[in-house]
Amino acid sequence: MNLQQLRYVVATAEHRTMTDAARSLYIAQPALSRAIRDLERELGLTLFARSGRGVVVTTQGLRVVKLAREALDAVHEIEGLAGQGGATEAELRIASTPSLEPGLAGRLLPAYSAEHPGVRVHIVRCDGRDAVVSAIRDQRADLGLTDLPVPTDLITHPLERQEIVLISPPGLDLPNPVPMRKLNGMRLALPARGSLRRRELDAMFGRYAVAPVVVLETDERNGWLKAVRNGQASLLWYRGMAEQASRAGLVVRSLEPAVRRVIAVVHARKRLPLIAQDFLTTAEKGTAA
Repeated sequence: MNLQQLRYVVATAEHRTMTDAARSLYIAQPALSRAIRDLERELGLTLFARSGRGVVVTTQGLRVVKLAREALDAVHEIEGLAGQGGATEAELRIASTPSLEPGLAGRLLPAYSAEHPGVRVHIVRCDGRDAVVSAIRDQRADLGLTDLPVPTDLITHPLERQEIVLISPPGLDLPNPVPMRKLNGMRLALPARGSLRRRELDAMFGRYAVAPVVVLETDERNGWLKAVRNGQASLLWYRGMAEQASRAGLVVRSLEPAVRRVIAVVHARKRLPLIAQDFLTTAEKGTAA
């Protein structure tokens, strides 16, 4: 048994399909299947059982997966120490969506850096919630900042509830707050059809029996703002982006009833590096304050 096999076991347990696990490991699916079978023969254990198109971890496999994660975490920490050499600066990688990055950079990071000046924080910029999840699963980030919900293979630490507001071009005759019924027939820029965020917004529209006019469908956030600045549409976005919108001459209004999403720090189900644990402590302390 070697470290590569341990990585294969953990990836398969996390993704629950050989195809997705192989893709995350950048290897062919048949090669991963053979490696898992070889390891099961070597150990004399059945780690995974087929279930439909995927796999489930067996009772024996659960213990092996837990120990494999612990072993890989320990190796990662040792490699981190070796990589630092004589340097005093460690690196913490935090994945964030564009909507939440201003709050991360403007509020959480200064508080963390003040207490831990020897840690360099690298923000992994992600297009949306799904990209944050992928960055954590692919080990490109230690922590993620995103709205909920996220898949259950990640651990969540809720920090706050952030309001969703209506951002519009100037000149629209609208009250503040805007009743939900006013969204009926309103020209909106929305995320691409079929995306998770679009499905959530469509569910909200259905709940309040409103049907906006979709002017633009894209996951490109700069495209949303451009459409609003050009007077083509309004936009539903987080309150955290209100300052940016106001600087661009746009009008920010609340909704009635208010709509809020839970913002959380998320990470994989494994032991976190100490610098990541320290960030969680700082973030939760700031929330309590």
